[in-house]
Amino acid sequence: MALLITDKCINCDMCDPECPNQAISFGQKVYEIDPHRCTECVGHYEQPTCVSVCPIDCIIKDPAHIESEAQLLEKFVRLHG
Repeated sequence: MALLITDKCINCDMCDPECPNQAISFGQKVYEIDPHRCTECVGHYEQPTCVSVCPIDCIIKDPAHIESEAQLLEKFVRLHG
């Protein structure tokens, strides 16, 4: 499952530089996570770094992009070969 930044985001810019997959970018109002690049840090870290640095806890699992840990690992391999 990819992650999602909610409208509670204050655009503090803490998450963007922490993403090892370059899945986070500034959207129309708040930062957004590209579900095709987000692996929830599987393959990099034990927990998503964006979630750990977010000062207001506005990053949640995206119910529109449900993926198993195996699928996230496959995506990691595809991105970083």
